Amino acid sequence: MSELITAELVDLDLSAGSKEAAARSLAERMAGLGRVTDLDGFLADVAAREAQMPTGLDGGIGIPHCRSAHVTEPTLAFGRSAAGIDFGAADGPADLIFLIAAPAGGDADHLSILSTLARHLMDEEFTGALRRASDPAAAAALIRGDEPEAVTEAEAGAEAEAATEPAAKPETDAGPEAKPEPAPPFKIVAVTSCPTGIAHTYMAAEALAKAGKEAGVELVVETQGSAGFKRLDPEVVAAADGVIFAHDVEVRDKARFAGKPTVDVGVKAGVNRPAELIAEVREKAARGDVSAPAAAGSAPMDRDGEAGDGFGTRLRKWLMTGVSYMVPFVAAGGLLIALAFAIGGYGINKAPSVAEHFVWTESASWAALLFQIGSVAFGFLVPVLAGFIAYGMADRPGLVPGFVGGAIALTVNAGFLGGLIAGLIAGAVVMAVQRVRVAPALRGIMPVVVIPLISSAVVGFLMFLVVGKPIAALQKALTDWLSGLSGANAVILGVILGLMMTFDLGGPLNKVAYAFAVGGLANPNDGSLKVMAAVMAAGMVPPLAMAVATTVRGRLFTRTERENGKAAWVLGASFITEGAIPFAAADPLRVIPSAMAGGAVTGALSMAFGCTLRAPHGGVFVVPLIGQPLLYLVAVLAGTAVTAALVVLLKGLRKTAAPAVAAPEATAVAGEPAGV
Repeated sequence: MSELITAELVDLDLSAGSKEAAARSLAERMAGLGRVTDLDGFLADVAAREAQMPTGLDGGIGIPHCRSAHVTEPTLAFGRSAAGIDFGAADGPADLIFLIAAPAGGDADHLSILSTLARHLMDEEFTGALRRASDPAAAAALIRGDEPEAVTEAEAGAEAEAATEPAAKPETDAGPEAKPEPAPPFKIVAVTSCPTGIAHTYMAAEALAKAGKEAGVELVVETQGSAGFKRLDPEVVAAADGVIFAHDVEVRDKARFAGKPTVDVGVKAGVNRPAELIAEVREKAARGDVSAPAAAGSAPMDRDGEAGDGFGTRLRKWLMTGVSYMVPFVAAGGLLIALAFAIGGYGINKAPSVAEHFVWTESASWAALLFQIGSVAFGFLVPVLAGFIAYGMADRPGLVPGFVGGAIALTVNAGFLGGLIAGLIAGAVVMAVQRVRVAPALRGIMPVVVIPLISSAVVGFLMFLVVGKPIAALQKALTDWLSGLSGANAVILGVILGLMMTFDLGGPLNKVAYAFAVGGLANPNDGSLKVMAAVMAAGMVPPLAMAVATTVRGRLFTRTERENGKAAWVLGASFITEGAIPFAAADPLRVIPSAMAGGAVTGALSMAFGCTLRAPHGGVFVVPLIGQPLLYLVAVLAGTAVTAALVVLLKGLRKTAAPAVAAPEATAVAGEPAGV
C-alpha cells in the first residue's frame, strides 16, 4: 500500500485564492498519482462535506476532507499558502491546508493514521515546523510522523537518568509526618464525533485532553470516528463527575451517560474552546445540575447551538426542530384526508363518526374512515410543532408546556402562528425556571413535578389571556387575505413562495414556506389550497431540472452527477426537493440561481392558473387531487425547462473557459471556476 503522503502531494507555495481552488489544486496532485479516479466527482464530494460545516480551524488551519467513491486509497495532500485562504475559521484565513481523501470503505489502519494527524494539528510545535519547512520531502516526512534520527548515547543516557529521577525519593512521602492525600481530581468523560469521522473527531479529542491536563482534571475521551470506536469502560463512566458531548452526529449508546452533569455542543466547540467546556461542566456539577441528556436516537438538530451562534441561528434550529417532528403528522394526516376526498368526494367531511356508523361494503364508509383518521393525525400538527420547538430549546422539560400551549392555540383558533409562539414561550419559560437555584432536596422533583407545573401554568395563562387572541385575529386576517387573493397579488405570492422553496433546497427557508402552506390546510379555503399547490409545484422543479439537464447534456456533468440525475427523476416527481442538493453542493453559483428562476416561474404560473391542492405531499402521485391538474403540470414543466436551460447554459460557458487550465503555473487559478 502506498504511503499516505509523499513529496509529490506537497505544495509549499500554494497560490490558490479560494478554498475551492485550493481543493482543486491539491486534488489534481492526487489524481496525477492515480489516487483519485474522477476529479470532478471527488471535488463534488469535498464541496458537499464543506457545505455541512466549514472546515477551517483556529490557528490558520484548513482541513477540507471527505469519504468518496472516487478515492482509491487513503491519501493526504498538503499546501502552504503565503496569502492565506478563507476556510470559515473565526480567527481568519488558513495558511496550512490539508486535503484528506478517504475511500468509501477505507481500512482502519490508514484511518488511524489520519486521526493521528488530526491530533498533531493541535500541537503548536508541529504546525510551527510545517510553517518553517523548506523542502516538500521533509514536510511529507513530518506529516507522516517518520522517526527522527537516532539520539546520541549521551542524550539517551540523560533521558534514562531523567526518567529514573522520580523514583529516587520514595521515603519522603511515607513518614509519620506525611501530609494528607490531596482531594481526588474532578473526573470527566467525553465523546467526540463529526459527520465523516476523520478529522474533527480526533482534533476535538486532543484539544479536550490537553485542556483537561492543564485544568488538573482527569478526562477520558471516546472518539466515535470512521475507524470505529471503543466504548469507555463502564466503571470509568460510572465514576465520572461530568460529561462532555462534542458531536455533529448522534452519540451512539448515549443512555450510558444519563443522570450526570452534561455539556452538549457541536464538535467545533470541542476544538476551539475546550477549556470553556470543562469549566462549564464543573459549574453544572457544582450546582447539582444532573439533567439527563437527550434520549438516544434524537435528532442532531435538537442540540443547543455553539456559543458563537447568534440568536437568529439558534431560533432557526429551534423552529426547524418543531417542523421536523411535525412533518410525519403532515404526511400521514394530509395524505389520508386526500385519499378520503378522492374516494368519497369533498362532502365526506360531513359523514357521521365511523365508530357509530360503518358499512363494510360501502366505499363512502371507507372514505369516512380515512378522513377521520387523517383528521385526528392532522389535529396534532400545532401541538407537536409547539411541543418540539420547546424541546429544541429546553430539552425534555419543554415538552409538556409546549404541547399544552399548542393545544390552547387550537382552542383559541390561533392556528399555526399560535403554535409557533406557544412553543417559543414554553421553551423560554422552562429555560428561565431551570436557572433558578433550588435546595438539593428539591432537585429530584424539579423535572417531574415543579417544572411541568409552573411552566404549563405560565404558558396557559399567556396563551389564554395575553397573546392568544391577538394571534388568532392575525391568523384570521391572514386566512381572509389568502381567500381573497387573485390576479397580480396571487402571482407575486407565487413568485415569493417559489423562490423560498428553491433557495436552499430543503433547508430552513424551504421548510418555512412548506410549513406556511401546510398550516393553511388545517382550515382550508381557496387561497390556502392555491398556496399548497404552488409550494409543491416549485419544490418539484430543482431535482426534475437536474434530471433533464444531465440527460440532454450529460457531458457537462461528472459520471457521479449523471448517476444522481437518474435518481432525481423519481425524487422530483415525488416532491423531494433535496434531490438537487448534490448538484448545488458541487456548483452552487450556477445551480441555485437557476433553480430559483425555475421555482419562481412555476409558483407564479400555479397561482395564475388557480391550481389547488388538498394533499400536503405526494408530487405527481396526487395529481388526481389537484384542481386544474393539466395546467398544474404545465407550470411544473415550464419551471423545469427554465432551470434546466439555465444550468446547461451556465455550465456550457464554464466548459468553454476550461482550456485555460493548460498552463501548469496557473493551475490553482484556472481551477477556480469549476469548484465555485
